[in-house]
Amino acid sequence: MTKPMFLADFQRLPPVARGSVADGLAAAIDAVADAAAPGQAFLRYGWYAAALNAYGGRARTLLVEEDGEPSLALPLVDVGPTWLKLAAVPGSYWPFRSFPVATFAGEATVKAALSTLAGSLNGLRIGPVYDDDVAAMPLIAAARAGGWAVLDRFVADSWLLDMAALQAEGTWPRGSTLRKNRFHEKHLAAHGAPDWRFLTGADWPAAFDALADIEQASWIAARTDGSDAKFTTTGHGAFWRAAAADPVIADMLRAALLTIDGKPAAFSFDLDAGDLKYAIANSYDPAYAKHSPGKLLYYRNLVEALGRGIGRVDWGAGDSGYKQVIGADKGPAIRDWLLLRPGLPALAGRLARGLWRRSGH
Repeated sequence: MTKPMFLADFQRLPPVARGSVADGLAAAIDAVADAAAPGQAFLRYGWYAAALNAYGGRARTLLVEEDGEPSLALPLVDVGPTWLKLAAVPGSYWPFRSFPVATFAGEATVKAALSTLAGSLNGLRIGPVYDDDVAAMPLIAAARAGGWAVLDRFVADSWLLDMAALQAEGTWPRGSTLRKNRFHEKHLAAHGAPDWRFLTGADWPAAFDALADIEQASWIAARTDGSDAKFTTTGHGAFWRAAAADPVIADMLRAALLTIDGKPAAFSFDLDAGDLKYAIANSYDPAYAKHSPGKLLYYRNLVEALGRGIGRVDWGAGDSGYKQVIGADKGPAIRDWLLLRPGLPALAGRLARGLWRRSGH
C-alpha cells in the first residue's frame, strides 16, 4: 500500500530568477511598477521614455523574472566613452532616480540582476536616491558583498513632514499659523480676485503652461539662467509634459494653483504615491510677495491632501528653514552611487573613491 503524501512532505524549491538585457525600454517596466511599493509606482515606461525624450540617450532594459513573473526592471543609458562600458539609470532628479522592483521579489531577483549587470557593463551609476530606497539599497548591498567597488557621494539631506502624526497630536496646522494665513489672504485680495484650484489628471499637460508662466515671473528667471526651472521650455518642461502622457502618471501629478484676476500667481506641484506626497516644486510671482502667496498656497495644498488620505510629505532637499517651520524633520540622506564590477573596474573605483565623494554637493 502506497504511503499517502501530505503537504508537509513536499519540499518548496527556492524561486528561480533569470535576468536579461534587451535594447530599448521594455514594456514589462509597467508590470513591475504595478507590483512595486506605492512610493515607486510612478517609475513606469512613460517616466523613462519622457527622460529619453527630454535629455537624450539610447536605452536598454535589464529585466529579471522570478518564477516567470517580472520582478525587477532596470532601464540603462550609456554614459561616457563607449569603451568604458558605464551606464546610468535614466529618469528625472525629482523626486529621485531609481528603478522599480516588485514587492514579491526576493534575494534571487537581486542576485540575478547583479550577475546580469556584471556580464553587460563595467559600472552602473544609480542616483540620486534615498538611503532607504527599496530598490537600490538591496542591489548596492549585494554588490558590496560580491566584491564590487561601491562608491557613494552625499548630495543632501531630505526633509519629511508627517502630517497625520502631527494632526493626531493636535499640533498641525497650528491655530496661530491659520490666523496669519487668513490675514494675508484678506490683504492679498487687494490685488484682485483670488482663486484657489487643485489640478490633476485631465488638467495635464495643458496646465503646465500656467506653472511655466509663474516660473518665468519668479526669482528663478531673474537670478539664474532658468535651466533649473521645472516647466519652462528652457528648463525641464519637456520632461513633465511627456511624462503626463501616461494617464497613470498623470493621475499622480497634482498641483495647487493660485490665480489673481485670472493671472497665475503661485503654484505648488507634487507627485502623490500612496499616502505619500513628493513635494517637487513651488514658486510664486514676486509681485505678490508681500502677502506670502507661496506659503498660503502650500498650506491649503497640504490640508487638502490630508483630507484625501495623504499622511506624509517628502519635501526633498534644500530650503530647510521653511520646511522646519512647517513641521518637517530631517529624513534619509540622498546620495549618488557608483557600482564597479569586480576586477580592474573595482580596483580603479577604489583608487578614485575620494574624487567621487568630493564631486558631490
